[in-house]
Amino acid sequence: MEIHQLKTFLAVAREGSITRASEQLYLSQPAVSAHVKAIEDTLGLILFERTPQGMRLTADGSVILAQVELTLNAHREIFEQATRLKGKLSGTLRLGIGCQTAPEMLGELLTRLAEYYPDVTVSLRHNSAAEVIQGVRSEELDAGFYSEAGESDPMFDTVEVGRFGIYLSAPPGLIDLSQPVDWQQLALLPWICPASSTCCGRAAEKLFDKHQIRPVKVISVDREQVTKNLIAGGVGIGLLHTDTVREAQLSGEVEVICEAHKAARVLYFTLKKRAGDPLLKAINTLLCEVIAHY
Repeated sequence: MEIHQLKTFLAVAREGSITRASEQLYLSQPAVSAHVKAIEDTLGLILFERTPQGMRLTADGSVILAQVELTLNAHREIFEQATRLKGKLSGTLRLGIGCQTAPEMLGELLTRLAEYYPDVTVSLRHNSAAEVIQGVRSEELDAGFYSEAGESDPMFDTVEVGRFGIYLSAPPGLIDLSQPVDWQQLALLPWICPASSTCCGRAAEKLFDKHQIRPVKVISVDREQVTKNLIAGGVGIGLLHTDTVREAQLSGEVEVICEAHKAARVLYFTLKKRAGDPLLKAINTLLCEVIAHY
């Protein structure tokens, strides 16, 4: 059993809900369920009853809960003592979050940050990728996460935290996918995609250049959920990330025309000129530990 799994167990026990626990921990619901199952499998016990109202502790689960609380308290005290021994790090970390960020990794990073450096306050700002990049560049943000389909700006230090594909998608039945793609016909349809400065925007521009087309109409949207809803609603075709397109395919909301980009990167980034900042150095160390864990 891992400490992060115990924290998930505690959150589910207190919230009585996988959904609320996932929101609290910045984890996906499947990740929370997987943590609970891993603990149950390791112990050979059923710790929760799954009810229409949520998750309810079994008698065994209530006994284990008391031990988990003691374990996590002891774990926290170790890091609090370590902080006192090596000197305190304090301040506010202004962290920008783009549209595509690995939620499990972010949750683990914030959890470790709270344990190691309890005097550091985190201010999360959810913005478009362009706004996050500009915020870090202007130092209104200290660091951020964003998606990149090309080369990152040389003024930034970056750490890759994940990868995903980008797929050109359409409403079901709009295009005959049994035939070769007619790119000239696709150019006559509305395209739903963000500005060319974004990850998906650059992927779209590469498609336009490769097939020598330019859409008659482009609907600029920088929120993937909105893009998916517009595609599913028959408004036009657009670009979706791997996880979103798989889910939408399974539910029959979209069809995939082609892969637009194989391996876009999710990056954590800071300004190179701030490489010596003690808080940012500490965050970078914690992030590398989290990446190694995953």
